[in-house]
Amino acid sequence: MNFMKEARSLVKVNIREYGMYIALFVIMLTFSILTDGLFMSSRNISNLLDATGYIAVLAVGMTLVIVIRHIDLSVGFAAGFMGAIAAIFLTQLGVPVYLTIPIILVMGVVIGMFNGFLVAQIGIPSFVASLAGMLIFRGALLRVTEDTGTIIVKDAGFNAIGNGFIPAIAKVGGLNLLSLILGAVVIVLFLYGEAAKRRSKLKYNFEVISNRMFALKLVFVSAIIAYITYIIAGYNGFSWTVIIMVLIVAVYHFLTTQTVLGRHIYAVGSNPEAAHLSGISVKKITYVVFGSMGMLSALSGILFTARLQSATTTAGTLFELDAIAAAYVGGVSAAGGVGKVTGSIIGAIVMASLSSGMNLLGVGISYQYMIRGAVLAIAVVFDVMTRKKRA
Repeated sequence: MNFMKEARSLVKVNIREYGMYIALFVIMLTFSILTDGLFMSSRNISNLLDATGYIAVLAVGMTLVIVIRHIDLSVGFAAGFMGAIAAIFLTQLGVPVYLTIPIILVMGVVIGMFNGFLVAQIGIPSFVASLAGMLIFRGALLRVTEDTGTIIVKDAGFNAIGNGFIPAIAKVGGLNLLSLILGAVVIVLFLYGEAAKRRSKLKYNFEVISNRMFALKLVFVSAIIAYITYIIAGYNGFSWTVIIMVLIVAVYHFLTTQTVLGRHIYAVGSNPEAAHLSGISVKKITYVVFGSMGMLSALSGILFTARLQSATTTAGTLFELDAIAAAYVGGVSAAGGVGKVTGSIIGAIVMASLSSGMNLLGVGISYQYMIRGAVLAIAVVFDVMTRKKRA
């Protein structure tokens, strides 16, 4: 009885965080039943994660932007523009891929820092500054692609980023061995991280969940990771897109939870005035967050261009709205100061799962947009209701 009581209390207190995982589970279970298991097939899950990659990367950066109470509408066409520049470097200028990618990423940082300058230094509202950037990059994308319309990229190494898979060193029962090993490594790192976090809390006499609940959490999450690994290993294994996505999430999760910079970002988002009075440079944090957003926009553009194996005039269309939706569905608060990058990835997968499942069921595109919009509205309403209850 005490165990069930603790479980209900845990879900109730952490409903913002656990709600999206429950929603994802319900969505996947529903579509699996309606499609007779086709939704959870190895091929579909692999394609779903690959299609999520470039939006998920943007969602990670957008989470931090929203956490500090700003918005960046320029990221979509900025990604499309920088993806086109990468294509031009590779095809027309002959720049090798190992130089093209760092150059584009640095370009993204510079663009993001400029947005940060407009917001932090000049004082332009981020909505207006990024809206101007969106129009500028939309025009810039059209300008660099207007001669050909589409820039075909034939560099196999670059295209592998969006379409390639990690090598299959061997097969075990038809499963990609290296993917299985990577999945096992992720599980071990998860177990170690959770155990270390629990030890740290106990050391400073913080409240923790019971041993039984803690063990259940470890088993449940490990089982999910193992199952997803099993499904993906049954197709072509982990793609490079998924590897990049996981690395980005891991790095940003560490930065936001284990570093002084991360604490400062959330402090600024919770109360900018109080953060300033406590000695935190709000302008510096704004520069860092927008610079990070610019770099991730560049990475998103690279992933999208590599996936299509070309740069097009429409690249980046609605990327920013998909990223914002993923962040809000993933639990970021419209009031700032609350949100996790891991949640944004789940939000991106939720939105991608909705699209994938509805496509398999043959739902019309008009209804798809309305359903996804309703899900976003529900997520924001849920956020507002949660904040009112806590207040």
